[in-house]
Amino acid sequence: MHELPIAQSILEIALRNAESSGAKRVTGINLVIGRLATAVDDSIQFYWSMIAEGSIAEGAILHFERIPTEMRCFDCGHVFEPDERTFSCPACGSARVRVSKGDELRVESIDIET
Repeated sequence: MHELPIAQSILEIALRNAESSGAKRVTGINLVIGRLATAVDDSIQFYWSMIAEGSIAEGAILHFERIPTEMRCFDCGHVFEPDERTFSCPACGSARVRVSKGDELRVESIDIET
């Protein structure tokens, strides 16, 4: 259910940027979503179809790009992609790591017609 506010935010961003560019229609929106983000592509698409209705973004296609998770070790600085079993650093074994990529959800670009 948290995909509804996500879809609403995407629409607001698309409309604001499209209008400032003099767009007559938004044809596509390119989204980047990290693997750790809890957003479900199909749910965003479902809500998008409803909330974009009647706007210049009606019928716009959402393109989803899922990016892998990347972690950085605080102890040795190693950057790695974690596996499903552990988030520990494979170089030194430390559990002191942070997500450096893979938890984002952003509008990468908007395709418009002028």
